[in-house]
Amino acid sequence: MSSGTEGTGGPAGPGGGPGTGESPAGPGVGSGTDESPAGLSARDEAVLAVERRSWPGPGPKERAVREQLGISPTRYYQLLNALLDDPRALAHDPVTINRLRRVRDARRGRR
Repeated sequence: MSSGTEGTGGPAGPGGGPGTGESPAGPGVGSGTDESPAGLSARDEAVLAVERRSWPGPGPKERAVREQLGISPTRYYQLLNALLDDPRALAHDPVTINRLRRVRDARRGRR
């Protein structure tokens, strides 16, 4: 049997756990559900998984965001943008994060 503190969402012991500080990417990013070894929440990993896929257009992607993640497309893009500056996201999925950073930087350069 385990000690009863693993995976129960109970108080964190010394050294941290959820609620010990705000994510470098801002409130709401990295918070919420269980965290992976890289430190990302399950929701953050799901956001990256949706973005990693290839979509035929915006309609199917927005529908998947609503159905799979249960959030609005606007909130999805807010979370995704915050993840671009989160080092934990870069460690988890460097290909996707670097691709999106290049797109973001190119758009900023045109403005």
